[in-house]
Amino acid sequence: MSDDKLIIFDTTLRDGEQSPGASMTRDEKVRIAKALERMRVDVIEAGFPIASPGDFEAVQAVAGAIKESTVCGLARALDKDIDRAGEALKPAASSRIHTFIATSPIHMKMKLRMEPDQVIEQAVHAVKRARGYTDNVEFSPEDAGRSEIDFLCRVIEAVIDAGATTVNIPDTVGYNLPHQFGELVRTLIERVPNSDKAVFSVHCHNDLGLAVGNSLSAVLNGARQVECTINGLGERAGNAALEEVVMTVQTRQDVFPCRTGLDTTQIVPCSRLVSGITGFAVQPNKAIVGVNAFAHESGIHQDGVLKSRETYEIMRAQDVGWSANRIVLGKHSGRNAFRTRLKDLSIEFESEEDLNKAFARFKDLADKKHEIFDEDLQALVTESGLEAGNEWLKLVALRVCSETGEVPEATVTLWIDGEEQQSSAAGSGPVDASFKAIEVQVNSLTELQLYSVNNITSGTDSQGEVTVRLQRDGHIVNGQGADTDIVIASAKAYVNALNKIIQREERAHPQLGDV
Repeated sequence: MSDDKLIIFDTTLRDGEQSPGASMTRDEKVRIAKALERMRVDVIEAGFPIASPGDFEAVQAVAGAIKESTVCGLARALDKDIDRAGEALKPAASSRIHTFIATSPIHMKMKLRMEPDQVIEQAVHAVKRARGYTDNVEFSPEDAGRSEIDFLCRVIEAVIDAGATTVNIPDTVGYNLPHQFGELVRTLIERVPNSDKAVFSVHCHNDLGLAVGNSLSAVLNGARQVECTINGLGERAGNAALEEVVMTVQTRQDVFPCRTGLDTTQIVPCSRLVSGITGFAVQPNKAIVGVNAFAHESGIHQDGVLKSRETYEIMRAQDVGWSANRIVLGKHSGRNAFRTRLKDLSIEFESEEDLNKAFARFKDLADKKHEIFDEDLQALVTESGLEAGNEWLKLVALRVCSETGEVPEATVTLWIDGEEQQSSAAGSGPVDASFKAIEVQVNSLTELQLYSVNNITSGTDSQGEVTVRLQRDGHIVNGQGADTDIVIASAKAYVNALNKIIQREERAHPQLGDV
């Protein structure tokens, strides 16, 4: 691998999924993986195969669907983990096993209860076993940022000798500062005798808001792979944001001695896809992918940009996939026009039946909303995916009465295990009444942790996209729903979350470790 190539390793499907409520289905993971492949991401970490049967199946499905990018599976330095990952990755055109073990004194003593020499022995054994499945093996010393430098050098030298082709240095708890982290990476590359035989990588968490800064500092000090996620998704405060890392390197070629091979015009579409599937809205002032990222309200700024874009814009909006909202379809558009426009948006269907379901939704939407934008189509397809599979609960009809001075009431009709049932309830508002009417039948014993509404496009006829987060027995899920009627969108989101929490409990997804 030449020094001028910066490998982009996306872990949205693995570390990103560890955000509370960001659990994705197998089909959703495949959709995101295909979007990452279109962006020409080098490595896609698809999941943690040992975590659950659902995770294994998702990694296997991604491995079978992706042809251009390398598909990676995470495994602890345990035989059962590595074997499970190897099995899941069998369908992949190009595969990688990413194995890890903790190397900081506190982790070795309190978590692993192992002596340093035992940790090195286990790490070497894991790499050698992984090499039995693929010649592309990555090793991570978990909590490297708090590990002793001499021991870290010993571990890294040993795993490279054992066959590791990538060595990842994680800032597991987001504790490092950019100058410290960059110096750590430079020191390791200089001190490890066989460092030239592996690509050095970094995986930074954003607990102090420094994940991107730490990652870029490491690149300037010799790292040639960055592990990141779309929109900075990830547990706690998240991971380094792919879009920020990539566009910084591309924009500041006067500083960075490397380039990525990504198609950056796919960044915004991929950001929207991930946001829609996970229900994690992108803040308006988020760098690169926020709706305000290229907006100029100040008169001085507007005047400058009109005269010369470079006065206040260091990037072109089109380079990252932004384009003006465009009316693409209407109520008289046919199936072929619908299919063609979705193909232009890089949206494809697995079967004709799936296309027909989405087209029926489009027609329903066109009756309510005269102007259909690309964003509406993205939301429509996402919602179609929400109802895939065996649903325990379906929303059939909703009637709400809300007037000044009166207590709102809602009547809801649901399919529950194939049987239609109806119930009514009052609430403090129309949404509250709708949720309570659903609970009359379901009695889910869940706790509502988040209720969020975002408009998909502008205008009073815009669709509202609602996210509902529920918790039960330690399991957290997000539900999404979209409609021109906010109350109906809210009920859809609540029902979607209830279905997910049932499925989640059927396929428990323990967090077995993190790098």
